[in-house]
Amino acid sequence: MMELGIGMFGDLQIDPQTGKIQAPQERIQEIIEEIKLMDEVGVDFFGMGEHHRADYAVASPEIILAAAATVTNRIKLGSAVSVLSSADPVKLYQDFATVDLLSNGRAEIMAGRGSFIESFPLFGFDLKDYSGLFEEKLDLLLRLNKMDTINWTGKYRPSLINQSVYPRPVNNSMPIWIAVGGTTESVIRAGKLGLPVMFAIIGGSPINFKPLFEIYQQAYLDNGHDPEKFQVGVHMHSFFGADSKEVADWYYPYYSNQMNRIGASRGWPPYQKSQYDYGRSRHGHLIVGDVNESVDKILQMQETFGLTRFSAHMDVGSPDHSKMMKAIEIYGNEIIPKVKAAK
Repeated sequence: MMELGIGMFGDLQIDPQTGKIQAPQERIQEIIEEIKLMDEVGVDFFGMGEHHRADYAVASPEIILAAAATVTNRIKLGSAVSVLSSADPVKLYQDFATVDLLSNGRAEIMAGRGSFIESFPLFGFDLKDYSGLFEEKLDLLLRLNKMDTINWTGKYRPSLINQSVYPRPVNNSMPIWIAVGGTTESVIRAGKLGLPVMFAIIGGSPINFKPLFEIYQQAYLDNGHDPEKFQVGVHMHSFFGADSKEVADWYYPYYSNQMNRIGASRGWPPYQKSQYDYGRSRHGHLIVGDVNESVDKILQMQETFGLTRFSAHMDVGSPDHSKMMKAIEIYGNEIIPKVKAAK
């Protein structure tokens, strides 16, 4: 049965008139309340992003997840993503093993190369090594997950010689997912390694990703991995309300303002209402609407891609906390049961 969860980046609200940014302390406390509610209403997993910018509250997903572990009972807790290229895999693994112990075995790591690049200069890495760093550090992370004592040599980190790494997670290993944007190289690598993949579908038409899903599955099977353990998910910008038009109209300013803030640094043209409307259509990448619309579109994604996991990215532009709480209730109490009952 498909798992349904929520992802967040920890966006801070920015006043469109004054430019004043919400206090990170306030947003972090809201996030913990939101995760607690997710656990109560039956959301299967939560993913927290990593950013090193003034407009995001969370630089260390594992600290938020550790706090969430103490106020939840069943929800899986993972990163979305940990920027592995600029992290130390040993420290990352130790931190998540600690979250796993706190949560009685509910921790996951989702590793990514990072679409934002602020962490590279911050931690002393060169962007020209973008791909090499990820490949090498992923190799070390996977070895840490398989063995207690490590012998390892790489280019970007000192060697490990008969080195034991503690603490160990509850079951001596944790789920490790790979997050990908849209590169063939990334999906083939994940398939060869037999790792579950989360595709970020955050623009355009989802059907354009179908070839990448097929390439990933073929690489997975060609390398002898168990078809019964095949896992694949999508991460899509989402928001839910009781009335479709009402929630869409209310959410548009938050969403468009954030798209324009990110776009300004990447050379994107101003975000248009027509893009939003297309995104919300059957063919687009947004799941913003009422219960029935959302259920239909999630099921459409499941059928198109053979999903085992769906992640609703719900805090783009930092909607009001009260509306977030209501949207989480709708998702957990109404949308998730209907999606699961349909299959």
